[in-house]
Amino acid sequence: MPPTAWHSTEYLDEFLTRAGDFLRSRPDLHTVVLTVTEGLRTRGLHAYGDEAPLFGLLEEGGSVRGAYFRTPPYRLYLTPLTPARTESLAAHLTSLGHAVPGVSAEAATAAGFAEAWRRRTGAEAVPYQRQRLYRLDTLTEPEPVPQGRPRIAGEGDRDLLVRWFGEFARDIGESEIDSVRAESWADARLAYGGVTLWETPDGTPVSMAGLTPPIAGQIRVAPVYTPAGLRGRGYAGAATVEVSRLARERGAGEVLLFTDLANPTSNGLYQRIGYRPVADFAVYDFQGQSSS
Repeated sequence: MPPTAWHSTEYLDEFLTRAGDFLRSRPDLHTVVLTVTEGLRTRGLHAYGDEAPLFGLLEEGGSVRGAYFRTPPYRLYLTPLTPARTESLAAHLTSLGHAVPGVSAEAATAAGFAEAWRRRTGAEAVPYQRQRLYRLDTLTEPEPVPQGRPRIAGEGDRDLLVRWFGEFARDIGESEIDSVRAESWADARLAYGGVTLWETPDGTPVSMAGLTPPIAGQIRVAPVYTPAGLRGRGYAGAATVEVSRLARERGAGEVLLFTDLANPTSNGLYQRIGYRPVADFAVYDFQGQSSS
């Protein structure tokens, strides 16, 4: 391998062996790569789709300086990269003939790769979402706290979790999530107590907040969902406070979450709870690219 080179593989163990130390060096900025690869490791390589995932890493002078993965049919996901490295990645992927339907990454990295991909394929980058990554500082319970109580979801809640995850996916435009994947998600979360429900005094669940498994000292809050007819009553904030507290009890040194910057309500809520901005991210879809 030359001193500077991208290397692609379909073998998760190879990717983690070579890129693991790099990914753990910034568990906040690399949270998605860490949690998705952990899910693939524990649930199998088809946990997120029917096609085999693709992984890649950039080596410079014997050290890993960047990484990516893609779980078809979803977008390419990148760790933060310099402009020169996004350009070299675009060249690498086009030389392999890989399809890239879109990209998700730290904002400057996503924009840089989108432009590099446009020059090579003619693809138009269509903005899909702007996100902000937050890290929990001092947890503060918002007032007033809605009536009710938290409860970790159990096997008896499986059908509810499957339904709510499907509704959440549709709300954020992820139409690729079918019932099989929603069931797989629910089963995985139930296995480690990864969803907390907020329920009313009569025991009716009204909101949920999830946690990713701990890895590299970080846990990410995801997803947070309240059915449309129950929003605006403080349920999501209450559930998020509880899972944030639970993440710390489970030993997380960093408790993280992403928000959609187009939603000022959720961004304001999470900051009131005690979350502080880390970095902005961007998601693009590619349209009109030439065949590789």
